[in-house]
Amino acid sequence: MVSYARYYRYKRKRGSSKKRIIVVACVFTAVLVFLTIFIQRNVSGVLYKLSEASIRSMSTAAVNETVTQTLSDTDYDSLVTITYGEDSRITSISANAYRVNLLARKMVAGTTQLLAEKGTGGVKVPIGAFTGIGFLSGAGPKVTFKIIAVNRVECTFRSSFQAAGINQTVHSIYLDVTSEVSVVLPSGTKKISTVTEVMVAESLIVGEVPDIYWGKDIFSQIKTG
Repeated sequence: MVSYARYYRYKRKRGSSKKRIIVVACVFTAVLVFLTIFIQRNVSGVLYKLSEASIRSMSTAAVNETVTQTLSDTDYDSLVTITYGEDSRITSISANAYRVNLLARKMVAGTTQLLAEKGTGGVKVPIGAFTGIGFLSGAGPKVTFKIIAVNRVECTFRSSFQAAGINQTVHSIYLDVTSEVSVVLPSGTKKISTVTEVMVAESLIVGEVPDIYWGKDIFSQIKTG
């Protein structure tokens, strides 16, 4: 009887231990699932926005530095050729494809290099962002997320004409630099794309610009890269 009672108590105790383990495992799983869902629904959006803002600032700085190094000696006449007829009327306005492509390649190379250098420190996000609460997103010490790659940098030239008076037209040339960077966030790897606009050159054209050029981008036919 004594042996049976001991065996019964041992078995009962062992069964209770198994139940406790199962309960603890279920609670742990439930907490893990809750945290995963919470991060996906609340935290991920805040982290993405903060990371995007950081990447945008980084990309803008990289583009501006590259512009200073690459386009410092670039002027309107080196990118655009205006041809006049015998009556001094404008007959054509064309882009210098060779010069545009050369500058685009230099911009891509320079921006890619600077982005890679600036990205070595990662993206720093305040720990308050993990609460998923907007007004706390800037609070607390910063956590660093790794930038794993600069996936793509592309440069596109474009221009626009704007009337500035009788027989006077302002021709503005812009450069759009698109960059794509991959960042490792708790919810997974995210690709963040940003577009930085740069004013390259501007000129006041004296003379009547043919109607064919209004609403037309003279750089649209040039494929850069």
